[in-house]
Amino acid sequence: MDKNKKDQLWAEAKKKCRLNEETIRMAKEMGLNPKSLIKNIPSQTQKWKAPVDVWIREMYQKRQEKAAKRALRKTEDDL
Repeated sequence: MDKNKKDQLWAEAKKKCRLNEETIRMAKEMGLNPKSLIKNIPSQTQKWKAPVDVWIREMYQKRQEKAAKRALRKTEDDL
């Protein structure tokens, strides 16, 4: 897939999911793709489902916490 097509998909996901640049960066950093973001837009009947931007931020935060715990354990093991 060429870069232009990929950029178009990200632009579409940004618009449909109402994301900002920071949330897009988080999604890319986690290896998510724009199609998966669009698929996760909650429908009217899915009141329990968080909006895509909230979902990305929560997932990113959990991954950062996990990485920090792993790094802490590694430094403790090295001592």
